[in-house]
Formats: sequence, C-alpha cells, structure tokens
Amino acid sequence: MPTGTQDRPTEVTAAGIARLAGVGRAAVSNWRRRHADFPKPVGGTETSPAFALREIEQWLRDQGKLAEVPLRERVWQQLVGHPAGAAAALRQAGAVLLLAHDRPAAWQQLRAAADDAELTGVLPAVLDAVLAARLGPGHPVRGLTREALAPSAALVRATGDLAAADGAAAAYDFLLGRHLDANPRQYTLTPPGPAALMAELAAVAGPSGTVLDPACGAGALLAAARERSAEESDAGERDAGEGEAGESDAPVTLYGQEADADLAALTALRLALGAPDAQVRVRAADTLRADAFPDLAADAVLVHPPFNERNWGHDELAYDPRWEYGFPARTESELAWVQHALARLREGGTAVLLMPPAAASRRSGRRIRADLLRRGALRAVIALPAGAAPPNGVPLHLWVLRKPGTTPPAPQLLVVDAAGPAPGPAAGRDKPDWQTVRTTAVEAWRTFDRDGGIEEQPGVRRSLAAIDLLDDDVDLAPARHLPPPAAAGGPAELARIRERLTTTLARTTALTPRPDGGAAGPARWPLTTVGELARSGALVLRAGGAGTAPAGGAAPAVLTDHDVIGGDAPSGTLPEAPASGPAEEPVLLQAGDVVVPVLGGGAVARVTDDSTAGAALGRNLTLLRPDPAALDPWFLAGFLRGTANNRQASSYASTATRLDVRRLQLPRLPLADQRRYGQRFRDLAAFEGALRLTARLGEQLVQGLHDGLTDGSVTPD
Repeated sequence: MPTGTQDRPTEVTAAGIARLAGVGRAAVSNWRRRHADFPKPVGGTETSPAFALREIEQWLRDQGKLAEVPLRERVWQQLVGHPAGAAAALRQAGAVLLLAHDRPAAWQQLRAAADDAELTGVLPAVLDAVLAARLGPGHPVRGLTREALAPSAALVRATGDLAAADGAAAAYDFLLGRHLDANPRQYTLTPPGPAALMAELAAVAGPSGTVLDPACGAGALLAAARERSAEESDAGERDAGEGEAGESDAPVTLYGQEADADLAALTALRLALGAPDAQVRVRAADTLRADAFPDLAADAVLVHPPFNERNWGHDELAYDPRWEYGFPARTESELAWVQHALARLREGGTAVLLMPPAAASRRSGRRIRADLLRRGALRAVIALPAGAAPPNGVPLHLWVLRKPGTTPPAPQLLVVDAAGPAPGPAAGRDKPDWQTVRTTAVEAWRTFDRDGGIEEQPGVRRSLAAIDLLDDDVDLAPARHLPPPAAAGGPAELARIRERLTTTLARTTALTPRPDGGAAGPARWPLTTVGELARSGALVLRAGGAGTAPAGGAAPAVLTDHDVIGGDAPSGTLPEAPASGPAEEPVLLQAGDVVVPVLGGGAVARVTDDSTAGAALGRNLTLLRPDPAALDPWFLAGFLRGTANNRQASSYASTATRLDVRRLQLPRLPLADQRRYGQRFRDLAAFEGALRLTARLGEQLVQGLHDGLTDGSVTPD
C-alpha cells in the first residue's frame, strides 16, 4: 500500500482538479491555457500531468473556486493526502463513521466539547470501545493511537460532517469505493452479479445463519450474503404475519478472513456499517496457514479464492487435517481452498466457490475431484460467461459443494452451462446478461437439489452419475458432458435460414454499386477540418464514456465501439451510480448523429437512426452532431471514412492506433452537393449492411449443417 510522506507533495490529476472545483475537465484545460499563474505539473506524463494538491488548492482559493468543492470531494482529498497514506486514513475515517453511526449522541458531544488536540487525544479509547463491541476482540482495525490521529483532526471533523450529510454507511461506501477504483491493480474484486448469484446458490436464508468467506477481499460476497439473508427474512415475516417473534430476532453472523491487513480492516468497517444488525467477525491472516476460525461450523461458505498460487503453503501443510479428500498438489491451490471450505461447514451446509475452469480438468487434481464425487461433496459445476469476474477473458466456473452427513446422497453431479451461446464475430465484449445467467443457474440447482436429478436440456444442463465421471481424467468441465443443442433448431430452421440467405443475396445484388462516373483525376477541393467546423458551430463534438445508471430508474442501453464497428444495435450497460451521489448524465444519441470510434476502429463512421436514438454514447467513441442547415450527416460520415483521411488524423505513438477526430478533413461544398454525395454514401451503407447480414446468415447455415450432419438430425441426402 503506498504511503504518503511529509516531504513529497500529494499529487492530483486534472480529473481530481475538476472534481475539486465541481467543473468538467475541459474547464481545467481552459484554465491551464488562459492563466499564466496556474500551477505547473510536478509529475505524471505529458498527456496526463499531475499537480501538487496544496498548490492547486491555493490557486483555486485565490480564484474563488475552492468554496464550490463538494464535502465528499474535500474529505476524499484530505484522505488521499494524509501523511500515513490513504489506507491508514480510511481506517481512521471508517472508525469515526462507525462511532457516529452507533453512538451519535456521544460523537456529537465529544466533537462539540473538544478542540483538535483534545479530540484526537480522547478518540482512541472511544473508538476502541466501539470497534470491540461491533467487531469483537482481535479485530483488524489497528493503529488508532493518539500519535496516529494527531495529524487527522481536520479529516475526523470533515468525516463527521459527511456522516451527517450522507449517512455513515453511504459516506464509507463512497470513500472505500473511490479508494478501490484508484488502485485497480492492487485488488481483485468480485462483481455484484456473481456475488449475488453465489449467495443465492448457497441458500443463505433467514437472519440467524453463519456465513464464512475465508478470502473475503473487499467483502463483496459477505455483503451479498447479508443482503440475501435480509430478503429471505423479510419474505418470511410477511408470510408469517405481523406480531410474531422468534428466531427472526437473532442476527446473521458474517465471518471473514483476509491476508492483507489493511484490506481486512477496511472490509470489517464496510460490513459493520452496511449490516448494522449483523455480527461481523473479520480477521487478518493467511487463511490456509493461519486459520482464524478453526472451530467454526458455518451454514454457508462463499469464496472467490486467489487463482494459480504456488506459494499457498504446500510444504508446511502436508499433514493438515483439512485435506480429507487428498493432499493438493503445489499447482492445485484452488483444491486446497475447496477442502478448507468443506472443513468449515456444518453437516449439510453449502459452499460455493468461484473457480478457474482449469481446476475442473487438470490431471494433477483428478484424485481429489474423484473423491469429492464419490462421497457426494461436489454437487454442481456451473460454467459462467466470460467477463463474469477477473480475469475477464476466462469463462469461470462455480463449484457448489455440500458437507456430507452420516447418510450422503447418491453421488450425482449437476453440470450447467449458464454462459449461453458463443458470441458471433461481430459481438462485442459486453457484460453478461446476469438475469439470464441467474435464472439458468438457480433454477437448475434448485430443481436438482430438491429432486436429486434434473431433466436434461441439451447444451444447458444435465445430471450425471458420479461413476460415469470416474475415468482417468475425471474431467468435470460442463462443456465436455453436455450434448449439443439440436442443430440450429433442426432441418425446418435450416430451411428458413437458407430462404433468408437467398433473399438477402438477391438484395445484395440489387444494391451492388456501379463505380461509373469517373473523373479525370483527384478533385482539388478546398478542405476544412472537424475541429474548425466545431469551432464555427457547424457541428457539436462530444466524447463518450461518461454517465451512470440512475438508482431504481430505467437506464438507456450503451452504444459501444464494438457495436459501431460491427454494425450492431446498442448492447452495453451503464455502470451503477454510487450510493452516496447522484447519477452522472450520459451523452445520449439523436437521429442524424455521426459516431466515430477513436481507438483501433480503422476507417469507420456510423450515422445513427431512430432505432439507435436515445442510447448512451460508450467509451472510445466520439459523437459529431452536425447542424442540418450546414452539414449533411451522410456526407460527413462518408468523407470521414476515407483511408487517406484516417491515416493523416491517426496517432501511431503506441501499439493501439488512436484517431484524432478533430484533424479529420472534408471538402467545403454547398449543401446541395453534400446531399448528392450523402445519398451515394447512404446507398453504400445499405449495401454494407446487406453484406453483413449475408455473412451472418451464411455462418449460421454452414454451422447448422455441420451440427445437423454430425448429430444425425440432417442426412447427407
């Protein structure tokens, strides 16, 4: 974890300056150009310079702009500029927020009665009492001494103000979320979709259970388990009627362990603030080497373990009693986590682990997999779509395990492919449809768990006898055991595809342009650039990528760069807005806008129509909105696609070619001539769309015939 020092100035980027002043980044760039006294960069790069925070604050104060700083941003900047580092400051802020949440009257009295020195002197004892009451003895939130808090008086008071303004839990969510976002390479986070699915598969029901995550990271799985438990409890109370009491008064207990001491402390505070009715017990230690809960018998265990670890304790843990199903090889750290999860379950308890697909088929783990099957411990392997969780390019698996009791069930394994069909060549790398994934996985698991088997659905799910899997490889990958779906819906569907292909080919022939009307040589038009047109008001230029989905409201689909390049409909989704702040407005498309990919797209420009209007503009895209009285959109898009035009406007400074849209050129022509060219470019776009459809139908027909011939649903005749 990086730490701040007194002799090195805290740095802030242009984006941070924009947040400080409550303006857009363009305003910061404008200040740098217009004001000679604007502070000079002290670090960063030429394209992303960094400035000294104190110098920036002083300049903004002198300009009368610092008063506009939102309270959240002021607290964040104090946190990242703390001499002990952001993690230590976040521990202090989180502890103060917990005090303000649990004992608001005591916090207000303490804050009002004490000056800065008295406040930081009295706080350690008060915070220790609150933390011990909520997190138990041995909690990981350390270092809250008088000396550590001495430079933090301003941060402490500002944090208290933030708790009063936003609520303690929302304030901490904002600060922790910003910290995690600022250090993406340091933390491997479990996204909300997989976390919620894992909690649902584990059947974390009722508020009185115990849930363990022995590799809890930032606490996403435990938070999902707490949320799932609360939903089940609310549903149970509604069913039972009001006025009844009983087990619903007992709180859920969340156990977590994390090797990173700083992250363990931050996670403990997150859970304590986010789940005030739950008992939270988070400890900082290496789980496999130093288990903090050796006597625990949890109702559910949820784990997103570290993948492909060689230094997991293989040499010193050879005789550990947890290896009930076999001693894992050095290369099988994931199977060590599987057995640790089983060892910490009560009989009949459920564990759900997020696993790399190789763990289902590596030969070095086949004996452990075989014993897990024989004894009925491994109950299901569910394949998720690529992009479900880091590493995003790998389609991960979920393993569902059940701690065998005295009478284990007949060994059966459920295999599910919740990834859906493989994307076609034009499909983007968009987020998975988690509603579909959840429905497929949860329905299959609940039916299998209830009935002991399930009706086979080709390509999606199947129940297998363990004895049929106990061969030399014990390969449990779902794709190896699921029969393929019927070939493209069978011969009738193949006939429909062929008919569509024939019709589309005829249309393609009719649309094929004739390259007639040639001129003697290249035209010598007077040229202008997109940048000049933007400055003159002939078009509006906007960059994509901004915007968040409103909480509880309908969010527009996002047009991604892959959609533009592939000619597809908008397929992306907006990220969720932070709980402590308003949603950020995205750039919404209108019919007649011209959209240009700026990274690796080649000569591509797309004119949006009514079907795309209303979608949000995605990352790595630039929008050009022409004034219809000055520019024809099809004329604009057509000339932007010229190969020579793109070459002179592209940067080859890195491995990825980036297009400088402002440098793209087009001729100065009267609007009537623009429309003549525009109609020709519109015809070319229709021809290009027909070619794309022809290619896709051809691929479907070829693959469907291959599948039909190989599964027998289509005969060679």
